[in-house]
Amino acid sequence: MVKLRNLFLACAGVTLFASAALAGPTWTFGPNDEGLLKLDYKGQFQLDYRDDGAGPDGDDDTMEFNFRRNRISLVGAYGDLGIYVQTEYSEDINVGPFTVSDGSSNNFQMLDAQVRYKFNDAFRVRAGKFKYNLTRENLEACEAPLTLDRSVLIRAPYVSTRDKGVAVWGNLFNDVFQYRLDVMNGRNDSVSAPDSNFRYTGRVHLTFLDGETGYGYKGSYLGKKKVVTLGAAYSVEEDVAYADCANQTDAVDYKAWTVDLFAEYPVEGVGTFTFSTAYVDYDMDDAYQGADPDSGVIGVTGEKNGGYTKVAYMLPNMPLQFFFRAENWSLAELDGVYDQEIDWYGGGFNYYVRGQNLKFTVEYSTVEFDEESADYEDFDSLTAQLQVLF
Repeated sequence: MVKLRNLFLACAGVTLFASAALAGPTWTFGPNDEGLLKLDYKGQFQLDYRDDGAGPDGDDDTMEFNFRRNRISLVGAYGDLGIYVQTEYSEDINVGPFTVSDGSSNNFQMLDAQVRYKFNDAFRVRAGKFKYNLTRENLEACEAPLTLDRSVLIRAPYVSTRDKGVAVWGNLFNDVFQYRLDVMNGRNDSVSAPDSNFRYTGRVHLTFLDGETGYGYKGSYLGKKKVVTLGAAYSVEEDVAYADCANQTDAVDYKAWTVDLFAEYPVEGVGTFTFSTAYVDYDMDDAYQGADPDSGVIGVTGEKNGGYTKVAYMLPNMPLQFFFRAENWSLAELDGVYDQEIDWYGGGFNYYVRGQNLKFTVEYSTVEFDEESADYEDFDSLTAQLQVLF
């Protein structure tokens, strides 16, 4: 309890010294200054507490300061043509999603690099590296989630949150219907895969009231919009892995589908209510049952199904939002345990100083495994996060 008290005191100190976030610098160019170029910084600084991971037996409390996200982005527009470039730097992270380690190596990457072109509202194109069009959770802006962060179990096999390829999308029927189609690399490892094929994904949604018409979503609109959106998507990649790597036989396909619902409704004088839920199924033809399955078909990002439900309430006259999240996932195999079930519960609050540009979040979560293993045991976490967009 002493460590928890110290954690809350540190959180309070962080907010006291926080300064107001301002918009990044913007340059204009072109004959009539019709071109725009904007530079932004996005930072999420965290204080993490985990009730295990330290000490000689790995069962002592662990605490760490670190960045969840540390990014610089460049946005450009010239008529109907646009670009978006974003880099990210991370270093020496000890507290991971499920385990505590001695610290990961430093990493600098080109997170996004894309060209955008708008022919009209019904037909737009993106090319480069960007978020693929499957789950709503992955498409929600990293700086505008409802809870602390997206699910650590939502990621598709063999890719991160982004992939390289081409997407077309648009809004139809007075912006009620949106479609997205993309062709992406998928598994970009032709040496280990049975074949080199693209991953194809299609997503649609129906959105009502104020609606959602952009490429990305938000986890909350902070009471500024009334939204009800129902979405669905399907993804496929042929010959993605072997069920028997030793003999390079029994090639399997990747297939995934998802459905999701998001609703947010502000009531004057009462507050804003938010509800979000989704289910996703990642299928690789039961490759985990093979004689020597590829490592990518098992584990946290392997074959699995499950989903989440999130609810929130924001006070009517104060920028304070309370949230709760519940997840349940069934993994084909994790650390030698077949048909592993994981329950993840979390709750906390967002306090908005300048909207999403400067906000403070605290979340407490508990994770339970149906069967504990050598590397995966039940644990509790408490995270405080300061977000600055500048």
